[in-house]
Amino acid sequence: MSVTTSTPTDERATEAAPEPRRKKTSAANVWLGVIAWVVGIAFFFPVLWMVLTSFKTEADAYTTTPKIIFEPTLEQYEGVFAAGIGPYLTNSVIATVFSTIFVLLLAIPAAFAVSLRPVEKTQDVLFFFISTKMLPVVAAIVPIYVVVNQIGMLDNIWTLVILYTGMNLPIAVWMMRSFFLEVPGELLEQASIDGAPLWRTLREIVLPIISPGIFATALICVIFAWNEFFFAVNLTAANAGTVPVFLVGFITSEGLYWAQLSAAATMAALPVVIAGWVAQNKLVQGLSFGAVK
Repeated sequence: MSVTTSTPTDERATEAAPEPRRKKTSAANVWLGVIAWVVGIAFFFPVLWMVLTSFKTEADAYTTTPKIIFEPTLEQYEGVFAAGIGPYLTNSVIATVFSTIFVLLLAIPAAFAVSLRPVEKTQDVLFFFISTKMLPVVAAIVPIYVVVNQIGMLDNIWTLVILYTGMNLPIAVWMMRSFFLEVPGELLEQASIDGAPLWRTLREIVLPIISPGIFATALICVIFAWNEFFFAVNLTAANAGTVPVFLVGFITSEGLYWAQLSAAATMAALPVVIAGWVAQNKLVQGLSFGAVK
């Protein structure tokens, strides 16, 4: 009768058995990485082509075969500044910055009220907020135009500030509420026991905790306000026109000036890209706030 004994060599061979699975997993990760890069490049390529076209002459931009090798020129950017983009950029900055500030000033206490300090019929309040986004803007433009015309606010930048505030407020309240819900209730109870007033609790305890969420909400509002076109094109003219309205000026009966339009679009996109790049860490923290406990 023979007795089979295991040797250290057999044990090491048994432990090394899962190695093919790790290789398979590694190969899968490589392919996922390649697919992610391809998708990323596909999404970024139109932006890259727009930037390249902005450094071409109109003749190079209009070639039937795309011209990759060309002599760069700043002629189109000079033409954009000569066309008067400055006031439009100023109007966009005013409308975006002030509307974002007003949205945060209104959304923070409102979200606090429906999350950490619930009011009666909180769900009805939340539904009312989000229901204002269900109405198509085109269905409301006529009464808005009539009201704005009656009060003498046509072609006024503060009209856009008010409208952009109302446009972004529901989204901001819902986003801020999700961040407030991640704040431990024990902190509020402890602050209440220590006798801290409500506003001090909000300012010194709650807001520092949810600061990434505030940055994320603010950046979303900035993007929406900066890119808004429908209100701006219908309610403004020469005095309060924003950057999207300025871009429409390159669409003429003679056709599109592709190179100059690309230069103007690059300048229009640059401020938002810079804002997103500066706030990218806060944005990631805000969008993932509460995802991992």
